[in-house]
Amino acid sequence: MIGLLQRVTEARVVVDGESVGAIGRGLLVLIGVERGDTEAQAERLLERLLGYRVFPDADARMNLSVSDIDGGLLLVPQFTLPADTRKGMRPSFTPAAAPEEGRRLFDYLVAQARAHHRDVATGRFGADMQVSLTNDGPVTFWLQTKEGVPTSCG
Repeated sequence: MIGLLQRVTEARVVVDGESVGAIGRGLLVLIGVERGDTEAQAERLLERLLGYRVFPDADARMNLSVSDIDGGLLLVPQFTLPADTRKGMRPSFTPAAAPEEGRRLFDYLVAQARAHHRDVATGRFGADMQVSLTNDGPVTFWLQTKEGVPTSCG
């Protein structure tokens, strides 16, 4: 499972002219579900999202998490995130989970997030969404959980 997180001062998702999710200061996270992903990977990704230290402390060092600052968490399903772009001029979506499995795991992630964090908003799975944000920094990180091996690069 992939989470592309961006530290934001504000973010919003609009579908058909209607705001379906919005936060103030916090994290906008694009979520990509890959074939073979499990609930355990969703739980590990959420643990990392809530605990990842990307907000500045009093010394302007990234030592605080979204939980520490009681910030918002906006989770947006992103089917294209797991695409294979290594060759050619068109992405392959073979690495992405099937839509029903992607929706199931995204919904599971959201339910777990709401059980563990106060301010959780979402985009709409399968919808044509317009996402707007003010990236703070800019600060952006790619988090990925693989079966048995959580990794981070960014």
